[in-house]
Amino acid sequence: MSTALDLSRRSTEFATELLGATLTSRVGGHEVTVRLVEVEAYEGTDDPGSHAYRGPTPRNEVMFGPAGHLYVYRHLGLHHCANLVCGPDGVASAVLLRAGEVVAGTGEARRRRLASGVCRTDRDLARGPARLAVVLGLTREHNGAAVTQGGDAVGLLSLDRGEPPAAVASGGRVGVSGAGGDAERFGWRYWVDGDPHVSAYRSAGRR
Repeated sequence: MSTALDLSRRSTEFATELLGATLTSRVGGHEVTVRLVEVEAYEGTDDPGSHAYRGPTPRNEVMFGPAGHLYVYRHLGLHHCANLVCGPDGVASAVLLRAGEVVAGTGEARRRRLASGVCRTDRDLARGPARLAVVLGLTREHNGAAVTQGGDAVGLLSLDRGEPPAAVASGGRVGVSGAGGDAERFGWRYWVDGDPHVSAYRSAGRR
């Protein structure tokens, strides 16, 4: 049994509730489901690590709402990354979907990953934001797509887990440089502690 998630709150309040939730995509006639184990919160003009730090642009306008849509961007011109927009309309707030475990549609997930590069183990299928986007079949054409309970294109469903993850850890965001990379001020990366599908941490770079 699945229950809807409340997308009305800001990313820093909502992000941890995505841990253990499942994201199901229906792309190209194939359904793949990922259980989320790692996320990062991003805000607006008060968050120097965010794409929305300098206000709305044609690229980031989806981040400003309404909630319940995907913000998909291309990182360094190479890989796609997917964010779930949340919070009140008009306020930039989104959660980067960093890593997960493929729990359904594994065959299609493997096919997509092998078509885009090397994948040696199932643990690595969605271990990292670019890999997660690949297995779900998400590209820039899905930017702005509605993520709804039982939606036609991409459906966000909560995992019937009974209890939340036993242990949730937090820390600095991955690959964010400058002030936004300050782990004490912006310790907005959250993950299921001890889960093997959580991605490797690196401190430097640009989002």
